[in-house]
Parts: sequence; structure tokens; C-alpha cells
Amino acid sequence: MFYMMMRMNYKTILLVLTITVINYIFTSWNNCGSNILNRTKVRRDRLISESGYQEIDCNINGEYLIGCRREGDEVYIPFSFIHKYFEVYGKLATYDGLERFEWLHSYSKIVRPKSKYDPRGVFMTFENYNVEVRERVKCVSGSDGVPMSTQWESQGYYYPTQIAQFALSHYSKNLTEPEPHRKIIEDADKVKQEWTVPQGSVMKRSYDTQTNSHVLRFATPETSSSGISLPLDHVLSFVLKLDLSIKDNGSITVVMQHRERKDSYFLHYTTSSIILHTNNNHIYYGIGQTNNQWRRLTRDLVVDLQKGLSINEKGKKKMSRSKLKVIKILLYGSGRIDNVTLSTSEHMEQFYDAAKWFVVNQNVTSGGWPNPVRRKVASNMEILEPGWYSAMGQGHAISVLARAYYHSGDEKYLQAAVRGLKPFRIPSEKGGVAAYFLDKFVWYEEYPTTPSSFILNGFIYSLIGLYDLKCIASSKDADEAKELFDKGMISLKNMLTLFDTGSGTTYDLRHFTLKSAPNLARWDYHSTHINQLLLLNTIDNDEIFMNTAERWIGYMNGKKAAHN
Repeated sequence: MFYMMMRMNYKTILLVLTITVINYIFTSWNNCGSNILNRTKVRRDRLISESGYQEIDCNINGEYLIGCRREGDEVYIPFSFIHKYFEVYGKLATYDGLERFEWLHSYSKIVRPKSKYDPRGVFMTFENYNVEVRERVKCVSGSDGVPMSTQWESQGYYYPTQIAQFALSHYSKNLTEPEPHRKIIEDADKVKQEWTVPQGSVMKRSYDTQTNSHVLRFATPETSSSGISLPLDHVLSFVLKLDLSIKDNGSITVVMQHRERKDSYFLHYTTSSIILHTNNNHIYYGIGQTNNQWRRLTRDLVVDLQKGLSINEKGKKKMSRSKLKVIKILLYGSGRIDNVTLSTSEHMEQFYDAAKWFVVNQNVTSGGWPNPVRRKVASNMEILEPGWYSAMGQGHAISVLARAYYHSGDEKYLQAAVRGLKPFRIPSEKGGVAAYFLDKFVWYEEYPTTPSSFILNGFIYSLIGLYDLKCIASSKDADEAKELFDKGMISLKNMLTLFDTGSGTTYDLRHFTLKSAPNLARWDYHSTHINQLLLLNTIDNDEIFMNTAERWIGYMNGKKAAHN
């Protein structure tokens, strides 16, 4: 048990580790709203122990009575109480064989930019993001190749902000990670395998005019349960990529095995509309119908396996990639496949799956990517009904599309990004994302609430999207993005310190618009605010960004603004 040691004059605070277990443990923290002093007082033995300490009661602000220890002029308070009361963090750590206790005021980290932000390069620190493995992601859709969220509705839906973060993460990883290891399994031309073809099934390699290459054509009887199979013994590379054009009754099954327990798992990719379904160790993803057209399918097999297994076992321990292997591929129905590959990663394939999703799913008239769920941000704020737009989602999408245009040169991405500017010009109460603070400073709303919420991190993310397009587009498209960006920066510079509490930051300004208590930012949001300011400081050297960022970094180390 850890204790904080306090001198009786309460001016010196130290942390110590006691060597015996106390006979009283504070167990009523969950009842901290009640006055424990009004309860029957617990009598305790006050004899001084052989270790030289005495057990005493500590009266915390007249509200809590907890067990402490006294040793001479020092008082020791359980760190478990200090942790919750002051929201500080501590852990034992060993360095060079010596054990010590580490005290932290924040659990988050700051990442200082190494160079000026480049809209063509890594997006903030998103190379460290693994969006698809988040608990609030149901799965990566088989039909679109993008994550489906369960954040506000359990059945799963497309959340533009999350899809964009998925894309920006993979784009950033592609720039920061080593080249992936790839193994071509079958390309029907240079690499050919010996598939097992059951009686009644057909497989042949032939030239395909659509792809201008040789492909594998296959067909199995509808009554066949064995399928055309290819045995494998493949480890470590678990991202499957292939081109396919299969008919309505077709499917591709990948069989994986746990290398120690020898359990087998069957991942079925079927021409259906189901999102995700499991039946024991059989996991089904619907990939939609190809309508006799070629498409590329890219799947992280381990992510697909884990998401399938976790449906019926929430919190199931994640499987290590090193404990798995691919042992078979099976083909059912009829169709064509080509370029079957297993890789350690396929970041750009997954990035473009998301970029294409933004092109296809944009409301061309409004320029927005609607959020299809109801969202209640706070009491006394009107509920956002399905179809609302988010400035953060718009900005993130523009950041994705600007990079897709830069990387590919395809105008469709640029045109979608430019259309994405439209909601920034429409008032939030009329379906857009633009709100005004005191009728003076424009603010692009992450959640266009009534009254306005003025969320800081979402606003800055929208500014980064506008900046990305301003730098990558040209002529009037760049001018429009620049105008919106410049107006937003004026607002940010004038309103930034409104989010400063003197010991941290607020997530939004609901304490102003709702006249309520401040909505304090968690440390991970607080550190996001800082990282965003450090990024902005690389493109605009106004001293408010660095001065504010440094002050906010101080808050993470326990510093506070001075008293009067």
C-alpha cells in the first residue's frame, strides 16, 4: 500500500512505501457524495506498531474519514485516495534493479513536431492510430472496406469522422513504416498453384479481356460442401489482397489456425449484404455483389477474426499474430479471381478504400457526409437528428481527399474535397456547421448543437482540413479554402484562452452557452489540444500558439496559474 507523507504543517509532501499491510482500507469512495462523518465512527487500535507508526483517522475537508498513518511529525495518506481525489497517477517502476514510485499528473504524452506540417505527408501522429481495432468499431465492412462504428448505435453504422481517421492512419503508416513483405500466392500467369478440384468442380486459367491478363476461373456445384481448395502454411503476413469477380452464389473462405491450440477458424467472404455474423468458429462477412465487375478485396485477416470472435465474447483477449497461421483458401460458387497476395500490410489499398467511400457517399448537393445516427451532446441541448454534418468529419474527409488527389492525380478526389467546403458556409441552425460566438467569431462545429457547443479539438481538426486543401488545390478552389481557414484562425486566436481553466482545458464552451459547470477535457483531449497548437505553430508563428501550448504542457506536470 502506498502512502503520501505529509508534515503536520502540510507544507512538505513526500511519497513512501510502507512495509506492512494496514488493517483498515478505505472502501467507501463510491459513496463520496455522502458525509461519512455523520456515520458511526469506527474505533481503531491507536497503539504504535513495532514499525514506529500509529494508525489514525484523517478528516478530509469535513466530508471523508479515511485510515492514515502517523510517524513522528509525518502523516501518511493512502495513494489510492490521493489518486482519485486529485486525479493523479502513480506506478512502481524498476530501473537498474532499483525500485521507485513514479508520480504523474497526466497519463497522456506530447509529441512535438519535427518539422513544418506538410499536407502531403503524415497527418499529426496518426501513424500511431489503429482505428479498426478500437472497441467501438464493429468491424471493417466487407462491401466497402471501411470501419463501421457502434459508438452511438450498437448495430453498426458508417461514421465519416472514424472512416477518415482510418484512412489518415493508413496513409501515415505508409510513410513511416518499412516496405511490407508480400507473397504472391496465385496470379494465373507467373505464379501458379496446385489447387485441389473436387469431382464436379471446374478450375482453369484463361485470358480475361477486362483485366488484360490471365485469371483463374472456377465453378463448383451448388450442392458441393468441399469447395476448390489450396493448402497453405503461411505465418506473419495476414493481409489478404485479391482481385475478384464472383457471382451471387460465390464465396471465398480463408482458414486460419492457432499454432499452439490447433483450433481452426473459418473466415467466409460471401456475396451477401450481411455485415458480420458468427456461428462458433465460422465468421461471415458480406462483400456485396460484384455484378460481373472486377473489384479489389483487401482484408486484415487477424482483425476480421478478432472482431468476429468478440461479437459473442465482449472483452475477449486479443490473439497474437505470432500464434496464428493461414492454412487454406477455399472457393465456392463461380467466378474469377486474380493476384491473390498475402502481405504484412497494405496501407494504401485501405487508404483508397476510404477515399473512394467519401467520393461515393457524399451528398453532392450539400457537399456533406451525413452522420446517420441521433446524437445527444448535453442536457438542455437539442438532439441532433440523423443526417447532421460535423465540421470535424468534413475537415478530416477533406484531409483524406486532398492526399488522395495529391497521390493519384485523380480529379474526382479534388472535386469531392472542394464540394466538402459547402457546409462551412451554411449556419449550423440551417444544416451547416458554421456557428458564431457573440455574433462575431465564426466557429466550425463538430456537433452543430442548439445552443452552440464550440468544441475545441473538432474545430482545429476542421481548420487542418481547410489548410490541406488550401495547399494542394489551385486557383479559386484554393482561395475558397484559404478564406474559410483564415476566418477560422482569427476566431481561434481570439477565443483560445476561453478554454483555459488555469490547471487544464475545457472540451467545449457549454459553460458559456448553457451557463453550466465547465466540461473539463480529459488528459487525452487536453494533450490533443496541445499537439494541435504545436502543429498550427509550424504554419503560423503567432506567439499565442506556442505560449498557450507551453502553459498547457505545464498543467500536465502539475503546474497551475498563479493566484491573485
